[in-house]
Amino acid sequence: MSFVVLIPARYASSRFPGKPLADLGGKPMIARVCERAAASGALAVHVATDDERIAAVVRSHGFSVVMTRADHASGTDRLAEAARVLRIVDDEIVVNVQGDDPLVAPACAERTQTWTIIGLPPRSASGLPGKRDEA
Repeated sequence: MSFVVLIPARYASSRFPGKPLADLGGKPMIARVCERAAASGALAVHVATDDERIAAVVRSHGFSVVMTRADHASGTDRLAEAARVLRIVDDEIVVNVQGDDPLVAPACAERTQTWTIIGLPPRSASGLPGKRDEA
């Protein structure tokens, strides 16, 4: 079964502004998340963000960016906009990988039931626990 990974990432967090750009072992967190998502076998990995600093880092690591509005109430709303921009069709599977989860196991995306699946067109999502590697 094929799928696309969308990763919501925002800079303006009240608890940890700039969190996606935090250095983890010499690399920004968002780059590590993208690498893990790409290792899952997804057809494509896209980061949905409203911040050009995040976008620049993502692009510099060879990943795709979809610029979104800044007023989304949730990451799911941000991904719904990105899915529309990318013209993802109703029968495609979109896996939501959280932008602050650099330890998520790539196999989780392959078995999509362990990550959040956004069903298009209903635009609903169900949060499911993800597995993380020990490393």
